[in-house]
Amino acid sequence: MAELKEARVPDIGGHGDVPVIELLVKPGDVVGKDQGLVTLESDKATMEVPSPFAGVVKELKLKLGDTVSEGALVAIIEIAATAAAAAPAPVAEASKPAAPKPEPVPIPAPAQAPRVELARAAADPAAAPMGAGLPPVRFDADAVLPDKVPYASPAVRLFARELGVDLMQVSGSERGGRIGKADVQKFVKAALAGNAGGASAPTPSAGSGLNLIPWPKVDFAKFGAIESKPLSRIQKISGANLARNWAMIPHVTQHDDADITELEALRVALNNENAKAIAAGKAGKLTMLAFLIKASVAALKKYPTFNASLDGDNLVLKQYYNIGFAADTPNGLVVPVLRDADKKGVMQIAQEMGELAALARDGKLKPEQMQGGCFTISSLGGIGGTAFTPIINAPEVAILGVSKSDMKPVWDGKQFVPRMILPLSLSYDHRVIDGAAAARFTAHLAQLLADLRRAML
Repeated sequence: MAELKEARVPDIGGHGDVPVIELLVKPGDVVGKDQGLVTLESDKATMEVPSPFAGVVKELKLKLGDTVSEGALVAIIEIAATAAAAAPAPVAEASKPAAPKPEPVPIPAPAQAPRVELARAAADPAAAPMGAGLPPVRFDADAVLPDKVPYASPAVRLFARELGVDLMQVSGSERGGRIGKADVQKFVKAALAGNAGGASAPTPSAGSGLNLIPWPKVDFAKFGAIESKPLSRIQKISGANLARNWAMIPHVTQHDDADITELEALRVALNNENAKAIAAGKAGKLTMLAFLIKASVAALKKYPTFNASLDGDNLVLKQYYNIGFAADTPNGLVVPVLRDADKKGVMQIAQEMGELAALARDGKLKPEQMQGGCFTISSLGGIGGTAFTPIINAPEVAILGVSKSDMKPVWDGKQFVPRMILPLSLSYDHRVIDGAAAARFTAHLAQLLADLRRAML
């Protein structure tokens, strides 16, 4: 006898209001256990909601554009008494007539291109470009993070497989860099055009591979007791972005020190003056990060190249000042964005920072609260360290790292005096910013932190 069962959204990393971007089945379709029912999209990741059992879809409870959270009802599935013995074919095969399988597009492996260029250089050294002694490398996020998959829906991935296209070579033109069918078709046309008449294959898109040796496979249990713990969703997303940013952006880090003796005294005094409002939740407790944001905005105004982004051959100079700050959460690193920091005082900045940090810790940040940043600050001052190299948050061109401040003896021309010194580490994109500009930026920022009245000039 048939039985009706509910298929619901499983654990999706604690995120809510995740939009439905694709319906993979319809009422009447036969589905197998773990076959996808709908596709959800959250931040820069897509995920399928699998059917927990085999059967026939009686009702589909969602439509395109709906938003869901863990536990939301997806479909009603009829389970036959003999379902365990039956192995229904996936709907893509059961509902479509047989069609001739398209021939894969003959796209030469990008890794072969460097060998061709080296062979030409060996045959004619005069024709070899400067630096041709080393083969060009291709960035392969799968090699850096083996679990990473292209940012595309399952239907697009299937379409690409049928055409023999490696999605790691395809650039997405949809929102957030998502790859659509049109992008795959465009890539195939370019490949065919490039191969016509024996021409070489199209150059792989930026970020398509590093030619790395395979990730080492080790049986760690041979050496002792182990525990396997899956990465959180935030770690997977941020890890893939960090790997891309580190490999794609030529990082240089400029280190400097700022004397914050007077600024620290002001911070303590203001917190004491507003102790009652802070205790009542009517004001945010002032941290050095609030002053850093205010000073960074003044420095960005003086050096606008740091408040920019690369867009192909153009540099987009922004006329607004949205500052991201790295927030450490139980699930991993996130970067909330404080908007229009130039229009706010340090007390308001501190209040909004506290609210955003609380949302981040609770996993309730909305996507728009992590978008639109111009410049990011990563502060480890509450933990320790003397310097580090923060990774730029693309498409920004610079990020400021802040380590723990410490009281140090400083020579004032006559004697050593105790001063509170804050270490600064500025990583910058060397395609946009040169070393002299970075040194001027950190020197100016240090002046502002030593005397924040300069920010009014």
